[in-house]
Amino acid sequence: MAVNLSPPNPSELYPIAGVRLGITEAGVRKAGRKDLTVLLIEPGASVAGVFTQNRFCAAPVQICREHLAQSPGVRAMLINTGNANAGTGEDGRQRALRSCATLAGKLKLSPSEILPFSTGVIMEPLPLDRIEAGLDAALADAREDNWLRAAEAIMTTDTVAKAFGKQVLIGGALVSITGISKGAGMIRPNMATMLGFLATDACISQTLMSRLARELADGSFNRVTVDGDTSTNDSFMLIASNKAQHAPIEDLDSASGQTLKAALLEVARQLAQAIVRDGEGATKFIRIQVEGGRSTAECRQVAYAIAHSPLVKTAFFASDPNLGRILAAVGYAGVEDLDQRRIDLYLDDVQVASCGGRHPSYREEDGQRVMRQSEITVRVALGRGTAIDTVWTCDLSHDYVSINADYRS
Repeated sequence: MAVNLSPPNPSELYPIAGVRLGITEAGVRKAGRKDLTVLLIEPGASVAGVFTQNRFCAAPVQICREHLAQSPGVRAMLINTGNANAGTGEDGRQRALRSCATLAGKLKLSPSEILPFSTGVIMEPLPLDRIEAGLDAALADAREDNWLRAAEAIMTTDTVAKAFGKQVLIGGALVSITGISKGAGMIRPNMATMLGFLATDACISQTLMSRLARELADGSFNRVTVDGDTSTNDSFMLIASNKAQHAPIEDLDSASGQTLKAALLEVARQLAQAIVRDGEGATKFIRIQVEGGRSTAECRQVAYAIAHSPLVKTAFFASDPNLGRILAAVGYAGVEDLDQRRIDLYLDDVQVASCGGRHPSYREEDGQRVMRQSEITVRVALGRGTAIDTVWTCDLSHDYVSINADYRS
């Protein structure tokens, strides 16, 4: 069960003018489930993407990068679940290219205006025939208010669909934002998430989109980890349809630019945190805040060392305040001149360690009280500077092993 994560509220998933989504059951891997989505974008939109840094990236990731570099505009996205089309060599690449060409033919577009996305099992051939056969049904289903069904269609081991929306005033005009994501395992994005799509009708220059997409990813999806594994297929796409009735945003540092970025970041963080809350087998949602570092990168380095430790994660699952495991992770995080005498450790309101040792007033029953909660904050003060950063993670349970052992069966 997901940790304090409810199914999306359809009334908060706002249609985005100029963006339509169509969903169908193509039988990519299993019969009777939504698994093929087309996302159609009207001309004049601004689009940017951020992708995995895994060097063994999937064929669709390779093609997305190429098409974004080649085409002056993106007009459609083709998303399938059930098959990652990763580890499939040149054959996988050709199948992904052909899927773009087939959809382009139906829409009278250039194949370079189509971006493909896949998620699912690695090293299995993409069932191109089923995808091509499902395109007409997906296109016939396309409409602006299909975000919830699209969120359901991109799920794999997810137990809850992930979709959020927000509206904000910019220049006197009401601007809508809606996003969906998927992911529950193989999560340590390192530039994006397994699949995430964030759309707005705001008017923003294409020249700003790459920077904006990266800043959003760095503030949200690059702050989560379930198991420390960076997927072959991580993709985060940002779409601005430029349909809202406000003056175009030409500067992200302007008042309008900051208002839009803050609203987009709020939705992106909800999507990212939903992935952790729905982590495979997760029973607890954990915020790891590291402060007093010399840089945010240093703080994040320490936070990830804690978040990736199997010993720390299993202790949280058991509600066992074996908190020396956290201090050990801080010590091996790679900060070479770290002075343990300056380090303080807190669990929520409970100070566990001070000056590198057990705090005089700390009692184990206080630590256990906090660790029994479904949401926990770990705070580490390094005593080196003023920087601060946060990572979101979950515990590691028996179910994580079971889910991944049985994933392909």
